[in-house]
Formats: sequence, C-alpha cells, structure tokens
Amino acid sequence: MKADVRIGVLLVAAAGLAVLAWGLWIPAKAFLAQHLMQAAWQRTIDGQVQQQPWPWADITPVLQLTLPNQHQSFIVLDNVSGEALAFGPGHVPTSGLPGVAGITVVGGHRDTHFLVLREIEPGDPVIVETPDGQQFRYAVRETAIRDYDDVQMNLGEGQHVLILATCYPFDAMVPGGPKRFIVIADPI
Repeated sequence: MKADVRIGVLLVAAAGLAVLAWGLWIPAKAFLAQHLMQAAWQRTIDGQVQQQPWPWADITPVLQLTLPNQHQSFIVLDNVSGEALAFGPGHVPTSGLPGVAGITVVGGHRDTHFLVLREIEPGDPVIVETPDGQQFRYAVRETAIRDYDDVQMNLGEGQHVLILATCYPFDAMVPGGPKRFIVIADPI
C-alpha cells in the first residue's frame, strides 16, 4: 500500500510541475523573444532591411514602443496573428504608421506585454520610434473599454491618433472575449 501512495504522490507532483511549466512557458517565451527582437531591431535601424529575430521567424520588427512612466519598451512586430502576438505587440497592418494622418493601431496580449496597459493614466507619454530613427511622441488622452467591434474613431482631416489595444478584462481566464481595453494617445 505504501508503494501505491508514493506512486500517487509522485504522479500528482509530476502533474503539478507540468502545469506550472506550461503556465510559465508563455511569459518566458514572450520575455526571451523581446530580447531576440531587440537585436533584430538594432540591425534594422542600422540599415539592414526586414531583419528576422530568429532564422525561421515569419515576423519582423517595425516599430519600438516605449512607455516611459511604466518603464517598459517593446519591439512591435509587423503581424497581429495570435501566434505573433505571443512574441510581442503587433502593428495592425490596415492602420497607418506614425507620422501619417489617420489612426495607428498596435495590439498586444493582455497577459504578457500589454498587461502594463492597466497602469496607463491620461497624460502619460508614449514614444514610438520607426526604423529610420524618427521618434513620435504622444500623450495619453484616455483609456476606454469597448466591444471588440466598436473601436471606431472619427478624425478630422490631417489628424493622427495612436491606439494601443488589448483584450479585457486583464485577469480573464478565457482568451479573447468581446471586450477590448484601448489607450488613445494624441501627438504632442
């Protein structure tokens, strides 16, 4: 009987370790990927075109996003698929780029990189850098919670706005969901 109890305890412990490892895998992957993408970003701003962070990657860095008040900086990818967002925030390709009239949208996962958005306050600075070294500075106008299909904005001609978006609520157990937390920032 003692051997059966030991085996049961070992199996429960092994299952617990497996669940713990699985839970830590996504944040660990996101953390490591940002370091690899930082190296690819450096090669990009040094003039090398479309640098992949690792040889088999189907993503490339397109922007660097800095949130000074939160002491966070992220490499933004050219892709917003769920798989790409596991490595870092992504620029929504149907939106504009910084410095161009219209809306620039960057999305990220709420449980890794964009968890920091819950700390954002109106007036906080946001800096976006392009591969050619241009920096665009923004100030957060507001944060909002919206349905995922209701993130429309009306802009006047020549206006520009930056939107950072992630799923909401931040502590939801199920990925996705119908709500989005958005940060709206205006150029300064």
